[in-house]
Amino acid sequence: MGLPLLSLIVFTPVAGAAVLMFLRSDDAVRWTALAVTILDLALCIAMLASFDTTTHALQFTERRLWVPALGIACALGIDGISALFVFLTALLGSICVLASWVAIDRKVKAFMVSLLSMQALMLGVFCAIDLFLFYVCWEAMLIPMYLIIGVWGGEGRVYAAFKFFLYTLAGSLLFLIGVIVLYFNGGETFDIVALTAQDLPFPVQSWLFFAFLIAFAVKVPMVPVHTWLPDAHVQAPTAGSIILAGVLLKMGAYGFLRFSLPMLPEASEYYSTLMLSLSALAIVYGGLLALAQDDLKKLVAYSSISHMGFVTLGIFALNLRGLEGAILQMFNHGVTTGALFLFVGLIYERTHTRSIADYGGLMKAAPVYTAFLALFTLSSMALPGTNSFVGELLVLSGGFAANLAVGASAVFGALLGAAYLLGMYRKVALGPASVGVRFKIRDANAREMVAILPLAVFVLWVGLYPKPFLNIIDVSVKHLLAQVHDKGSVQ
Repeated sequence: MGLPLLSLIVFTPVAGAAVLMFLRSDDAVRWTALAVTILDLALCIAMLASFDTTTHALQFTERRLWVPALGIACALGIDGISALFVFLTALLGSICVLASWVAIDRKVKAFMVSLLSMQALMLGVFCAIDLFLFYVCWEAMLIPMYLIIGVWGGEGRVYAAFKFFLYTLAGSLLFLIGVIVLYFNGGETFDIVALTAQDLPFPVQSWLFFAFLIAFAVKVPMVPVHTWLPDAHVQAPTAGSIILAGVLLKMGAYGFLRFSLPMLPEASEYYSTLMLSLSALAIVYGGLLALAQDDLKKLVAYSSISHMGFVTLGIFALNLRGLEGAILQMFNHGVTTGALFLFVGLIYERTHTRSIADYGGLMKAAPVYTAFLALFTLSSMALPGTNSFVGELLVLSGGFAANLAVGASAVFGALLGAAYLLGMYRKVALGPASVGVRFKIRDANAREMVAILPLAVFVLWVGLYPKPFLNIIDVSVKHLLAQVHDKGSVQ
């Protein structure tokens, strides 16, 4: 296209945040933030429209020296593994602005600046092809997320923000040590493509695998380093929960795909049984925790732990169906769980309660709201015809091929998902009307529908016609598998 497209995508939110600093009216801040996120989304659509699905090579690459003495560059590029997540980040960014339109009524400028800054850093994570740049974006995005939870969150926001920050910082420090070790053992370069081509000794791979595992597991999050997530979700404002579930959790799984598998193939194969076991534990344990919740937001938060277990299961199944299902399910989870947190936020704005027992009879009071809630609930439980069905089916197929017991555990986790999701919907939408809230409920308005409809479109589009999405990732996944099996020792 003759344009530095990825630079435009990454730095448009930065430019937008700078413009917001000079605005005085809250309304002007909101409209400008929305315009910036829509422009960024349009650039991502142009990127996908120009994306070549026939090659695994990095596309739209840019490279500008940053610290020449260390060979550090501002290097950007995407392939089929990262393309969908760049688009997802921009899509959810605009939805977060809409979700915050009324909910954020104090320090609006600071909130929107934090939101746009975080969007830029998350885009940097998915576009970076320099390891140092990746780490800078990975680490820096903790700051705006900490502020979003700690300043605009609920009553326990300070505790939740500190817990989120400390957990993720601890993982990031191990990641930094791993980056330094990888730099000196990989030819003293931060170039991700060059590092991927190195053939590291197994002891080095093994050490790096566990250093990266802890860092990425905290982000996913995997059991037992998951306890920060429910607190962060419950206390975060709606936009914070959407971006946390929709994008932030994907960064951990993306780390496995970008670093662990291609750079540490022998260790990835050797420890794949361990990773499959941890994934099965997350699926079942997260489902049981969700089943026990009476707080709507906690239920969705614990369901994320279970659903992300399917993602890591698909990744470490180390076969084509599992990997493609995992990447597609990462996108699906961002759409579906982001939508569920949006709905929790919308109903909380109306009732100021998250107790499931308080929400009875919503179908009569808000039929449009409950109709779309039904769609996203069915998507979350992977009903055929919805987006999650395609991804979950591929993951289960790959999981059974890799390990029968793990596949069976995942099926049990899926049944738990149906139990807690259908139980939640029955109580919220179909149960007897709650005296406490039934007169306070209004149906979804035009602004809220603008936020809801794009997510509903992707639920049905991926569910009914997944081919365009699978085409984007197919060639890159096949190349990744070839890297793992050609360089790994366990066949």
